[in-house]
Amino acid sequence: MSKDTIYATAEDADKPFTFNQAVADVFPDMLQRSIPGYAASIEAIGSLAARYVTPGSTCYDLGCSLGAATLAMRFAIKMPGCRIIAVDNAPAMVRRCNEVLAAAENPGATVVEVCHADIRDIEIADASMVVMNYTLQFLGIAARDAIIAKIHAGMLPGGLFLLSEKVVDEDPHMEELLVDLHHEHKRRNDYSQLEISRKRAALENVLVPESVAAHRTRLAQAGFVHSGVWLRYFNFVSIVAIK
Repeated sequence: MSKDTIYATAEDADKPFTFNQAVADVFPDMLQRSIPGYAASIEAIGSLAARYVTPGSTCYDLGCSLGAATLAMRFAIKMPGCRIIAVDNAPAMVRRCNEVLAAAENPGATVVEVCHADIRDIEIADASMVVMNYTLQFLGIAARDAIIAKIHAGMLPGGLFLLSEKVVDEDPHMEELLVDLHHEHKRRNDYSQLEISRKRAALENVLVPESVAAHRTRLAQAGFVHSGVWLRYFNFVSIVAIK
């Protein structure tokens, strides 16, 4: 696993964050060192797939990056006739995802189709499980209601939607504390203060977080009957919603 040193040098440090080849090459390390609780969210995706995926249905990994959530579902699904559609709009991520999936040994596993596309253009149909693992935050806020409504419309009754996001706290004091704790987490994982500052600047207006309340309101308005936070670590949460 290559180490993430993208923001350790001056090269490209002042450019907005993009999911390019440089990011794809170090993405596992970036996630492990940057997102507290990430491994737990992936583990839970497998557990939830084993519980909620129904025979002959389709599962979606929207914003699949290198396919961690796709693999978690693939290894966990035991029902026959299922397929997983993994979607990402970054060519470098799609190429690497295909390589990761090809190298994973799982004879007889659920069929996976990796698509290079904008998730807003993907049809959702016959879905028993849909995952957006740290993806919605990269869409403009104006586009978020429509994608969540489309996901709900394409899901089977009783289907599960998993949404993981970086969030902001509605209490400014708590928000300041959670941001500081996250930066401390990154420093403990050998990111320098310069790297942390550069990464934060690169993500400005690229990753736009919302509050947990905003996400749950959107889910309810889309028609999801039940939703709740099952995992929170500082300012990172994972929400499950049931149709």
